[in-house]
Amino acid sequence: MVGSFLYIRRNSLEFLQSKTVWSGICIFIILLMTSGQMWNHIRGPPLYHRNPQNGMIGYIHGHNQSQLVAETYIVFFIYSAIVIGFVLLNDAFESKIADASKRRNLAISGLVLVIFFFSLLLSVFRRKYSGYPYTFLFR
Repeated sequence: MVGSFLYIRRNSLEFLQSKTVWSGICIFIILLMTSGQMWNHIRGPPLYHRNPQNGMIGYIHGHNQSQLVAETYIVFFIYSAIVIGFVLLNDAFESKIADASKRRNLAISGLVLVIFFFSLLLSVFRRKYSGYPYTFLFR
């Protein structure tokens, strides 16, 4: 598939020298691996868990030695949102936008993303490790 894409784009391969493309690919792979995709590939867990007592579906495994495939996707989404928030904060600082209100709005939106999704990540971590004492916005 990659080979056919490169064959189609053989006359314009300057995207291979782009720092943005390579950094995006690297961040995607890092986020995928830190969210647990390799663990899922090796162990082959189920997508979700249905509680036999009440029939409710659980997407986050309650034990710290296991995980579900849906949990990997949830954690990947949370990590991605935190990274986007940090990129917005960085762009607000290093931006060449002359309008200060646009830069301030960019910084505030990045900060809101980081705070909201980091607190969501803490709540997921707290759900897996029931004795974890810290919370931020969510329980």
